[in-house]
Amino acid sequence: MKNHVTLLFPGQGSQYVGMGESSRDEYEIANKVLGYNLKEICVSGPNEELTLTKNAQPAIVTHSVALFRKLKPILDSENISIQRVLGHSVGEYSALVAAGSLKFEDAIRAVHLRGKYMQEAVPKGLGKMYALLKVPQDLIKQACEKASDDEYIVMPANFNEPEQTVISGHAKACEKALAWLEDHFDGRVRAIELNVSAPFHSTLMKRAEEKLSIHLNTIEFAHLTIPYIANIDATEYGIESTPETIKNNLINQVCGSVLWSQSIASLPEETKFIEVGPGKILSGLVKKINKNFKVFHMDQENSRALVTDFLKE
Repeated sequence: MKNHVTLLFPGQGSQYVGMGESSRDEYEIANKVLGYNLKEICVSGPNEELTLTKNAQPAIVTHSVALFRKLKPILDSENISIQRVLGHSVGEYSALVAAGSLKFEDAIRAVHLRGKYMQEAVPKGLGKMYALLKVPQDLIKQACEKASDDEYIVMPANFNEPEQTVISGHAKACEKALAWLEDHFDGRVRAIELNVSAPFHSTLMKRAEEKLSIHLNTIEFAHLTIPYIANIDATEYGIESTPETIKNNLINQVCGSVLWSQSIASLPEETKFIEVGPGKILSGLVKKINKNFKVFHMDQENSRALVTDFLKE
């Protein structure tokens, strides 16, 4: 049995109606912080309400922290330490709660405002996001540069795995980038438009970044008790990192690209992962980045017994 694991915390898109039925304590805290019944939205929907960014983000963080608090005693009983944590986009807040830098209540309030500010940052219809499949990352970067000008921009938003990159920006610039790829890529350009309320992780989120930074400056960040890998630069930050550095990483993340593929690919072959949050999206991405990685997801029935078996492999 290896004596340490890496924990993964998912981001927006992992939420689903029915999550949170067994996570009473964390949802009661979240309800008090937010001033409305988040648990009712998570358990009963409707889905349209849950997928609103201002609801989805605190819902994902609440469910993730609830699962983490279920997992931690199991790890302790098996004498397993947490080597590092990392989260995808809003999942970085869950990771920082697990790493001791953020209080759960502060994270919930912050991500609710983060979601609200992101929704409000760009008029509906002005921006778009597309997932590009099996198109080389370097070519996608080039397409974004060619399609951007002083008026319209598009940029890589998420490097999810080697064959899936998401672009984000003005609708016109996104379409221009896709047209450029059609002309310059030898294979088929497979582009899936994402059903999102705004062009996340692009410079169009600047107003959201500015508003969120004001709020984050009111929060007391603590020193890490566990290292974490930041989305913005795929760098592992140790427990000696300053709280100011952690806060600035979260601010810069709003307009910056999520370097998920780079973060996972930088880790040793023997790394064991546990996904802590709704669904198993990150487990799938990890296996596509490196099929030899071992990964387990906590959001399943009988997870306590199953994770114990996984830790003994």
